[in-house]
Amino acid sequence: MKKIKVLIVEDSLMFRQILVRNLITDPMLEVVAQASDPYEARDAILKYEPDVMTLDIELPRMDGIEFLRKLMPQYPLPTVVISALSDRVFDAMSAGAVEFVNKPSGMTAEQIAEFIRGELITKIKIASTIQVGKLKRVGSHSFRQNGYGTGAGTVVAIGASTGGTEAIYEVVRRFHQDIPGTVIVQHMPPGFTKMYAERLNNQCRVVVREAKTGDRVVPGQVLIAPGDAHMRLLKVNGEYQVECRSGPKVNGHCPSVDVLFESVAKAAGAGAVGIILTGMGNDGAKGLLEMRRAGAKTIGQNEASCIVYGMPKAAYDIGAVQQQAELTQIAQKTYDCLETVR
Repeated sequence: MKKIKVLIVEDSLMFRQILVRNLITDPMLEVVAQASDPYEARDAILKYEPDVMTLDIELPRMDGIEFLRKLMPQYPLPTVVISALSDRVFDAMSAGAVEFVNKPSGMTAEQIAEFIRGELITKIKIASTIQVGKLKRVGSHSFRQNGYGTGAGTVVAIGASTGGTEAIYEVVRRFHQDIPGTVIVQHMPPGFTKMYAERLNNQCRVVVREAKTGDRVVPGQVLIAPGDAHMRLLKVNGEYQVECRSGPKVNGHCPSVDVLFESVAKAAGAGAVGIILTGMGNDGAKGLLEMRRAGAKTIGQNEASCIVYGMPKAAYDIGAVQQQAELTQIAQKTYDCLETVR
Protein backbone atom coordinates (compact mmCIF):
# COMPACT_ATOMS: atom_id res chain seq x y z
CA MET A 1 0.00 0.00 0.00
CA LYS A 2 1.28 3.45 -0.93
CA LYS A 3 2.21 5.53 2.09
CA ILE A 4 0.86 9.03 2.75
CA LYS A 5 3.72 11.50 2.32
CA VAL A 6 3.68 14.15 5.06
CA LEU A 7 5.46 17.51 5.24
CA ILE A 8 5.79 19.04 8.71
CA VAL A 9 5.98 22.86 8.89
CA GLU A 10 6.82 23.89 12.46
CA ASP A 11 9.38 26.36 13.77
CA SER A 12 10.06 24.51 17.04
CA LEU A 13 12.76 21.89 16.46
CA MET A 14 11.71 20.01 19.60
CA PHE A 15 8.05 19.79 18.56
CA ARG A 16 9.04 18.80 15.01
CA GLN A 17 11.04 15.92 16.44
CA ILE A 18 8.12 14.85 18.61
CA LEU A 19 5.80 14.95 15.60
CA VAL A 20 8.16 12.89 13.45
CA ARG A 21 8.81 10.32 16.16
CA ASN A 22 5.12 9.67 16.66
CA LEU A 23 3.82 10.04 13.12
CA ILE A 24 6.18 7.39 11.76
CA THR A 25 4.77 4.82 14.18
CA ASP A 26 1.84 4.54 11.77
CA PRO A 27 2.76 2.27 8.84
CA MET A 28 0.57 4.31 6.48
CA LEU A 29 2.52 7.55 7.03
CA GLU A 30 5.91 8.68 5.79
CA VAL A 31 7.39 12.02 6.89
CA VAL A 32 9.20 13.07 3.72
CA ALA A 33 10.37 16.52 4.87
CA GLN A 34 10.41 19.09 7.65
CA ALA A 35 10.45 22.88 7.39
CA SER A 36 10.86 25.63 9.94
CA ASP A 37 9.28 28.39 7.83
CA PRO A 38 7.16 28.81 4.67
CA TYR A 39 10.17 29.38 2.41
CA GLU A 40 11.67 26.04 3.39
CA ALA A 41 8.21 24.52 3.07
CA ARG A 42 7.82 25.82 -0.48
CA ASP A 43 11.09 24.21 -1.53
CA ALA A 44 10.16 20.95 0.18
CA ILE A 45 6.76 20.87 -1.54
CA LEU A 46 8.37 21.21 -4.97
CA LYS A 47 11.04 18.60 -4.19
CA TYR A 48 9.06 15.93 -2.33
CA GLU A 49 5.46 16.45 -3.55
CA PRO A 50 3.83 15.60 -0.20
CA ASP A 51 0.26 14.37 0.05
CA VAL A 52 -0.49 16.30 3.27
CA MET A 53 1.10 19.22 5.11
CA THR A 54 0.86 19.91 8.83
CA LEU A 55 1.19 23.63 9.47
CA ASP A 56 1.74 25.86 12.47
CA ILE A 57 0.24 29.37 12.17
CA GLU A 58 2.92 31.31 14.05
CA LEU A 59 6.01 30.98 11.85
CA PRO A 60 9.10 33.13 11.12
CA ARG A 61 9.47 35.12 7.88
CA MET A 62 5.80 34.56 6.90
CA ASP A 63 2.88 33.35 9.01
CA GLY A 64 1.01 30.19 8.12
CA ILE A 65 -2.16 31.97 6.99
CA GLU A 66 -0.37 34.18 4.48
CA PHE A 67 1.54 31.12 3.27
CA LEU A 68 -1.72 29.24 2.65
CA ARG A 69 -3.18 32.19 0.75
CA LYS A 70 -0.14 32.27 -1.53
CA LEU A 71 0.19 28.49 -1.85
CA MET A 72 -3.33 27.25 -2.50
CA PRO A 73 -4.05 28.96 -5.85
CA GLN A 74 -0.89 27.46 -7.38
CA TYR A 75 -0.44 24.26 -5.36
CA PRO A 76 -3.60 23.08 -3.57
CA LEU A 77 -2.20 20.83 -0.84
CA PRO A 78 -4.37 19.23 1.87
CA THR A 79 -3.32 20.97 5.09
CA VAL A 80 -3.92 20.19 8.75
CA VAL A 81 -3.28 23.22 10.96
CA ILE A 82 -1.74 22.61 14.39
CA SER A 83 -2.58 25.72 16.39
CA ALA A 84 -2.71 27.01 19.91
CA LEU A 85 -6.16 28.17 21.03
CA SER A 86 -6.79 31.15 18.76
CA ASP A 87 -9.51 32.34 16.41
CA ARG A 88 -6.81 32.72 13.74
CA VAL A 89 -7.34 29.04 12.99
CA PHE A 90 -10.58 30.03 11.22
CA ASP A 91 -8.60 32.41 9.00
CA ALA A 92 -6.47 29.40 8.10
CA MET A 93 -9.58 27.38 7.26
CA SER A 94 -10.82 30.23 5.06
CA ALA A 95 -7.41 30.28 3.37
CA GLY A 96 -7.71 26.63 2.38
CA ALA A 97 -6.77 24.36 5.31
CA VAL A 98 -9.07 21.35 5.59
CA GLU A 99 -8.61 20.38 9.25
CA PHE A 100 -7.14 21.67 12.49
CA VAL A 101 -6.10 20.39 15.88
CA ASN A 102 -5.32 22.17 19.13
CA LYS A 103 -1.55 22.23 19.73
CA PRO A 104 -0.77 20.24 22.90
CA SER A 105 -0.16 22.39 25.96
CA GLY A 106 0.43 21.32 29.54
CA MET A 107 0.49 17.66 28.56
CA THR A 108 2.92 14.95 29.58
CA ALA A 109 5.07 13.34 26.90
CA GLU A 110 2.79 10.31 26.96
CA GLN A 111 -0.32 12.45 26.51
CA ILE A 112 1.27 14.28 23.58
CA ALA A 113 2.19 10.97 21.98
CA GLU A 114 -1.35 9.69 22.47
CA PHE A 115 -2.78 12.87 20.91
CA ILE A 116 -0.48 12.64 17.86
CA ARG A 117 -1.02 8.93 17.34
CA GLY A 118 -4.77 9.36 17.73
CA GLU A 119 -6.44 12.61 16.69
CA LEU A 120 -3.66 14.08 14.55
CA ILE A 121 -2.94 10.92 12.56
CA THR A 122 -6.67 10.43 11.97
CA LYS A 123 -7.00 13.96 10.59
CA ILE A 124 -3.92 13.56 8.40
CA LYS A 125 -5.46 10.44 6.89
CA ILE A 126 -8.76 12.24 6.31
CA ALA A 127 -6.94 15.19 4.71
CA SER A 128 -5.10 12.85 2.33
CA THR A 129 -8.42 11.83 0.75
CA ILE A 130 -9.55 15.39 -0.01
CA GLN A 131 -9.22 17.00 -3.44
CA VAL A 132 -8.34 20.51 -2.33
CA GLY A 133 -8.25 21.90 -5.85
CA LYS A 134 -12.05 22.01 -6.06
CA LEU A 135 -12.46 23.74 -2.70
CA LYS A 136 -12.62 27.32 -3.86
CA ARG A 137 -14.78 29.55 -1.68
CA VAL A 138 -18.25 29.55 -3.12
CA GLY A 139 -19.49 32.88 -4.37
CA SER A 140 -22.45 34.96 -3.42
CA HIS A 141 -25.82 33.40 -4.13
CA SER A 142 -28.88 35.58 -3.81
CA PHE A 143 -32.15 34.11 -2.70
CA ARG A 144 -35.63 35.10 -1.70
CA GLN A 145 -36.30 36.03 1.90
CA ASN A 146 -39.70 34.71 2.85
CA GLY A 147 -40.43 37.66 5.08
CA TYR A 148 -42.72 35.87 7.49
CA GLY A 149 -42.32 35.53 11.23
CA THR A 150 -41.45 32.05 12.43
CA GLY A 151 -42.56 31.25 15.92
CA ALA A 152 -41.04 29.17 18.67
CA GLY A 153 -42.78 26.09 17.29
CA THR A 154 -40.16 25.64 14.58
CA VAL A 155 -36.50 24.62 14.86
CA VAL A 156 -33.61 24.29 12.41
CA ALA A 157 -30.93 21.74 13.31
CA ILE A 158 -27.57 21.49 11.52
CA GLY A 159 -24.71 18.99 11.85
CA ALA A 160 -21.24 19.02 10.27
CA SER A 161 -17.67 17.83 10.69
CA THR A 162 -14.65 18.04 8.34
CA GLY A 163 -15.00 21.23 6.28
CA GLY A 164 -17.95 22.28 8.37
CA THR A 165 -16.60 25.56 9.72
CA GLU A 166 -16.71 27.10 6.27
CA ALA A 167 -19.85 25.23 5.18
CA ILE A 168 -21.82 26.39 8.23
CA TYR A 169 -20.68 29.96 7.57
CA GLU A 170 -21.89 29.75 3.98
CA VAL A 171 -25.33 28.67 5.20
CA VAL A 172 -25.74 30.88 8.28
CA ARG A 173 -24.54 34.05 6.57
CA ARG A 174 -27.57 33.75 4.27
CA PHE A 175 -30.04 33.50 7.15
CA HIS A 176 -32.19 36.52 7.91
CA GLN A 177 -33.49 37.49 11.33
CA ASP A 178 -36.74 35.67 10.58
CA ILE A 179 -35.00 32.29 10.69
CA PRO A 180 -36.37 30.02 13.43
CA GLY A 181 -34.18 29.19 16.41
CA THR A 182 -31.24 27.18 15.06
CA VAL A 183 -29.09 24.59 16.85
CA ILE A 184 -25.77 23.37 15.46
CA VAL A 185 -23.24 20.65 16.21
CA GLN A 186 -19.84 21.08 14.55
CA HIS A 187 -17.13 18.63 15.58
CA MET A 188 -14.53 20.94 17.12
CA PRO A 189 -12.21 20.97 20.15
CA PRO A 190 -13.27 22.72 23.38
CA GLY A 191 -12.50 26.43 23.41
CA PHE A 192 -12.66 26.80 19.65
CA THR A 193 -16.47 26.59 19.60
CA LYS A 194 -16.81 29.81 21.60
CA MET A 195 -14.36 31.61 19.28
CA TYR A 196 -16.17 30.21 16.24
CA ALA A 197 -19.56 31.38 17.54
CA GLU A 198 -18.18 34.86 18.20
CA ARG A 199 -16.69 34.96 14.72
CA LEU A 200 -20.01 34.00 13.09
CA ASN A 201 -21.84 36.49 15.29
CA ASN A 202 -19.64 39.26 13.88
CA GLN A 203 -20.09 38.10 10.29
CA CYS A 204 -23.79 37.21 10.09
CA ARG A 205 -27.14 38.95 10.47
CA VAL A 206 -28.38 36.53 13.10
CA VAL A 207 -27.16 36.27 16.69
CA VAL A 208 -24.72 33.37 17.14
CA ARG A 209 -23.63 32.08 20.56
CA GLU A 210 -21.98 29.06 22.10
CA ALA A 211 -24.82 27.24 23.84
CA LYS A 212 -25.22 26.60 27.54
CA THR A 213 -27.86 24.64 29.43
CA GLY A 214 -31.09 26.60 29.74
CA ASP A 215 -30.60 28.77 26.67
CA ARG A 216 -33.91 29.36 24.87
CA VAL A 217 -34.14 28.50 21.18
CA VAL A 218 -35.66 31.61 19.66
CA PRO A 219 -36.03 33.09 16.15
CA GLY A 220 -33.01 34.96 14.84
CA GLN A 221 -30.54 33.13 17.09
CA VAL A 222 -28.10 30.30 16.39
CA LEU A 223 -26.73 28.15 19.22
CA ILE A 224 -23.54 26.13 18.69
CA ALA A 225 -22.82 23.13 20.91
CA PRO A 226 -19.75 23.48 23.15
CA GLY A 227 -16.77 21.43 22.03
CA ASP A 228 -16.92 19.09 25.00
CA ALA A 229 -20.65 18.57 25.60
CA HIS A 230 -23.57 16.88 23.88
CA MET A 231 -26.37 19.33 23.10
CA ARG A 232 -30.00 18.25 23.26
CA LEU A 233 -33.22 20.08 22.43
CA LEU A 234 -35.90 20.05 25.12
CA LYS A 235 -39.43 21.43 25.24
CA VAL A 236 -40.11 23.07 28.59
CA ASN A 237 -43.44 24.81 29.31
CA GLY A 238 -44.16 25.12 25.61
CA GLU A 239 -40.75 26.63 24.78
CA TYR A 240 -37.63 25.07 23.33
CA GLN A 241 -34.44 25.06 25.37
CA VAL A 242 -31.10 23.31 25.06
CA GLU A 243 -29.28 21.12 27.52
CA CYS A 244 -25.49 20.83 27.22
CA ARG A 245 -23.95 17.98 29.16
CA SER A 246 -20.67 16.10 28.89
CA GLY A 247 -20.83 12.37 28.35
CA PRO A 248 -19.31 9.42 26.50
CA LYS A 249 -18.52 9.96 22.83
CA VAL A 250 -21.19 8.91 20.36
CA ASN A 251 -19.91 7.81 16.94
CA GLY A 252 -16.50 8.92 18.21
CA HIS A 253 -17.63 12.48 18.96
CA CYS A 254 -18.72 14.74 21.79
CA PRO A 255 -20.71 16.72 20.83
CA SER A 256 -22.47 14.29 18.50
CA VAL A 257 -24.80 15.23 15.66
CA ASP A 258 -26.86 12.09 16.28
CA VAL A 259 -27.49 13.13 19.89
CA LEU A 260 -28.77 16.53 18.75
CA PHE A 261 -30.88 15.24 15.87
CA GLU A 262 -32.46 12.49 17.96
CA SER A 263 -33.48 15.06 20.59
CA VAL A 264 -34.91 17.34 17.89
CA ALA A 265 -36.96 14.44 16.49
CA LYS A 266 -38.38 13.80 19.95
CA ALA A 267 -38.98 17.41 21.01
CA ALA A 268 -39.97 19.11 17.75
CA GLY A 269 -41.20 16.31 15.50
CA ALA A 270 -42.67 17.70 12.29
CA GLY A 271 -41.87 21.24 13.40
CA ALA A 272 -38.22 21.01 12.39
CA VAL A 273 -35.83 21.15 9.47
CA GLY A 274 -32.69 19.01 9.67
CA ILE A 275 -29.56 19.74 7.63
CA ILE A 276 -26.47 17.55 7.36
CA LEU A 277 -23.31 19.05 5.88
CA THR A 278 -19.81 17.94 4.90
CA GLY A 279 -17.99 15.56 7.23
CA MET A 280 -16.20 12.24 7.59
CA GLY A 281 -18.04 9.24 8.99
CA ASN A 282 -21.71 8.66 9.69
CA ASP A 283 -22.51 10.83 12.72
CA GLY A 284 -25.95 12.34 12.23
CA ALA A 285 -27.31 9.81 9.74
CA LYS A 286 -29.48 7.84 12.19
CA GLY A 287 -30.60 10.99 13.98
CA LEU A 288 -31.63 12.63 10.71
CA LEU A 289 -33.59 9.51 9.80
CA GLU A 290 -35.40 9.77 13.14
CA MET A 291 -36.18 13.40 12.33
CA ARG A 292 -37.60 12.46 8.93
CA ARG A 293 -39.68 9.65 10.42
CA ALA A 294 -41.04 12.17 12.95
CA GLY A 295 -42.20 14.37 10.06
CA ALA A 296 -39.32 16.87 9.83
CA LYS A 297 -38.03 18.14 6.51
CA THR A 298 -34.43 17.05 5.82
CA ILE A 299 -31.68 18.39 3.56
CA GLY A 300 -28.25 16.97 2.75
CA GLN A 301 -25.32 18.79 1.16
CA ASN A 302 -24.58 17.31 -2.26
CA GLU A 303 -21.36 15.53 -3.12
CA ALA A 304 -20.06 18.16 -5.54
CA SER A 305 -19.94 20.90 -2.90
CA CYS A 306 -18.71 18.77 0.03
CA ILE A 307 -15.13 18.71 1.25
CA VAL A 308 -15.90 15.19 2.49
CA TYR A 309 -19.07 13.49 1.27
CA GLY A 310 -19.19 11.12 4.23
CA MET A 311 -21.89 12.18 6.66
CA PRO A 312 -24.32 13.42 3.96
CA LYS A 313 -23.80 10.21 1.96
CA ALA A 314 -24.38 8.00 5.01
CA ALA A 315 -27.61 9.87 5.70
CA TYR A 316 -28.71 9.74 2.06
CA ASP A 317 -27.97 6.01 1.77
CA ILE A 318 -30.32 5.11 4.63
CA GLY A 319 -33.12 7.34 3.36
CA ALA A 320 -32.71 10.14 5.88
CA VAL A 321 -32.28 12.91 3.27
CA GLN A 322 -35.36 14.13 1.43
CA GLN A 323 -33.45 16.45 -0.88
CA GLN A 324 -29.82 17.17 -1.66
CA ALA A 325 -28.57 20.64 -2.46
CA GLU A 326 -25.41 22.51 -3.38
CA LEU A 327 -23.98 24.42 -0.43
CA THR A 328 -24.97 27.90 -1.65
CA GLN A 329 -28.58 26.73 -2.10
CA ILE A 330 -29.10 25.20 1.35
CA ALA A 331 -30.24 28.41 3.04
CA GLN A 332 -32.90 28.93 0.37
CA LYS A 333 -33.94 25.27 0.59
CA THR A 334 -34.31 25.76 4.33
CA TYR A 335 -36.65 28.72 3.80
CA ASP A 336 -38.57 26.71 1.21
CA CYS A 337 -39.03 23.88 3.72
CA LEU A 338 -40.12 26.32 6.41
CA GLU A 339 -43.05 27.43 4.24
CA THR A 340 -44.52 23.95 4.83
CA VAL A 341 -43.53 23.73 8.51
CA ARG A 342 -46.03 25.77 10.49
